[in-house]
Amino acid sequence: MKKIIKIQLFFLLSSLSVFSQGGVHSTSSKYEYPSDPQVKQKLESWRDLKFGMIIHWGLYAVPGIIESWSLCNEDWINRDSTSKYDEYKKWYWGLNSQFNPTKFNPESWAKAAKDAGMKYVVFTTKHHDGFNMFDTKFSDFKISNGPFASNPKADVAKYVFDAFRKENFMIGAYYSKPDWHSQYFWWDRYATADRNVNYDIRKFPWRWNQFKDFTYNQINELTTNYGGIDILWLDGGWVRPLETVNDEVRSWGARIPEWNQEIDMPKIAKMARTNQPGILMVDRTVHGPFENYRTPEQSIPKIKSDTPWESCITLGGAWGYVPNDQFKSSTKVIHSLIEVVSKGGSMLLGVGPTAEGTLLPEQILRLKEIGEWLNVNGEAIYNTRAIDAFNDKEVFFTKGKSKFHYALVRIPENQSPSAVISWTGNSPKAGSNVFLLSENLNLKWEKKANKTFVYLPSTLVEKYKSYPALALKFELQQ
Repeated sequence: MKKIIKIQLFFLLSSLSVFSQGGVHSTSSKYEYPSDPQVKQKLESWRDLKFGMIIHWGLYAVPGIIESWSLCNEDWINRDSTSKYDEYKKWYWGLNSQFNPTKFNPESWAKAAKDAGMKYVVFTTKHHDGFNMFDTKFSDFKISNGPFASNPKADVAKYVFDAFRKENFMIGAYYSKPDWHSQYFWWDRYATADRNVNYDIRKFPWRWNQFKDFTYNQINELTTNYGGIDILWLDGGWVRPLETVNDEVRSWGARIPEWNQEIDMPKIAKMARTNQPGILMVDRTVHGPFENYRTPEQSIPKIKSDTPWESCITLGGAWGYVPNDQFKSSTKVIHSLIEVVSKGGSMLLGVGPTAEGTLLPEQILRLKEIGEWLNVNGEAIYNTRAIDAFNDKEVFFTKGKSKFHYALVRIPENQSPSAVISWTGNSPKAGSNVFLLSENLNLKWEKKANKTFVYLPSTLVEKYKSYPALALKFELQQ
């Protein structure tokens, strides 16, 4: 027990930094547009939303450690050197007997997300550790088969999706393709060396086919029994056809097996879209027809892209709940959102509930502050698209679907905006108005050469001290 406690404490300290070393997906320039008209329509609807929440919640919330990865043996994972690996796995998976989130209230999560101005949600139905947050019939390793089983909301995913659906959110189901608890993926006959399947698929094709059937059946459940699902968000990009392994995958530093880890995505996609016509498939990093949008992680691409993408960024330092996490300021999140949207993307903000099923007061406060800004400035964010000249220093630009463009002026934290806001290019139309969204006010402006100058009254300079950003609306000079 002392060893286990020591392991827990180590991960409490290390979980905030360890994720950035080995599990992060970078962005890629490769993209293939879907051909299905219903998928294309849903994709454009998703691109209008711009801001969503991803919720990591599972066994890892009980001790407050990094999600799943502590089970894995790779160079970037650190465990207490005196611990026995098999004991650690037994302890981790045994957390099922302690996971009893009696304060689980998904309506409060949905309200916090709505108050933040978010428009879609992605919920972890199963992470790599194989613990199911839905009432699957194909595994006993699930939230509905422990101390929470008698709770009316034991089929957790159902109630999460229902709560967010009632708030008119687009619904996304996160599902891990690898399953480290399954004997068809990590077989007890062999050691579990790393994130990959731990046996040679070529020698045991029956076992791998069982895993493929298992995966197909679980995704069939998710797309059949849980109401309307808009996004199937598939994580674990190392489970993929061997011929698709590229430099991006190699950069993760994990071993690349000699065998094919494909799970027949064409068959899965056909089934999912029969069950849920138009559903978006996000087979992360496996570029092609089943990655309907790309998902750079914990980063914002340096350049603009006209193809669909989403930056996945945590509110704190970890995806799930860890004690004493340090949360980003609302200003920092808003600044990131502005940059992401101006470059053509959406932002998926990671929030992790506690083991009891609650969000922390600090998380709720941050979300509320973000929403207060979006409530008055959201016109410059939602339903917009990127333009080629997307920024000039701290001024970022978006284009609405009508004739208007927007300039989003980021204000450094704890500072006042400049009385004279200026930028090069993207000039307002001569004789038109430059409108400050948060004040419903036309501002004085002028153009000198190729530079625009907008003048902010002194009263507003003082009023907007410590404000995240100003949003200006104008018609562009053609």
